[in-house]
Amino acid sequence: MILEDIQSILTSKIHPTIENSGKYRLASVLVVIYGNEPIIVMTEKPKHMKFHAGEISFPGGKLDSNDSDLLDTALRETCEEIGLAISKEQVIGQLEPVVTLNSGFLILPFVAVLNEIPPLSPNREVETIFHMPLDSLLDTIAHDPDPSHNIIQEMFTFEYQNKIVWGASARILKQIHDGLKS
Repeated sequence: MILEDIQSILTSKIHPTIENSGKYRLASVLVVIYGNEPIIVMTEKPKHMKFHAGEISFPGGKLDSNDSDLLDTALRETCEEIGLAISKEQVIGQLEPVVTLNSGFLILPFVAVLNEIPPLSPNREVETIFHMPLDSLLDTIAHDPDPSHNIIQEMFTFEYQNKIVWGASARILKQIHDGLKS
């Protein structure tokens, strides 16, 4: 699939706020897709993190009191975590919010599709930055075999270099899969 097709399919109206009854803590992530191949950027969290230790995820984090909305959160966190500065104008859309099973976050994913990106630099919240070929990653979709993960909704996994993407990150990838592979 070419970048222009991905951009066309994933472009949507941006609503950077979510109605929240207080049941969840609000967070957002940025799905960065770039290059001719195309490539998707994901990170591995360090094992010492309080939440999501060792998990494969998108750059992002919880809403901060200084953020004007969840898009600001995603852009700030992406810059902090991997050193990638993205402007609001480069964000082409958003996906449906997803919840985390254990940590109680409601996550709003935003999407940026770029021709290229500069070299990235992880901060202390990131163990590894992955540049995953999007098509081959999406082709690894499988149902999550752990029945305890299927409590809130149907769960999926994806695999890259023997690393398993599951949970909220996999549900975000499933939305991308469904959009691009349908």
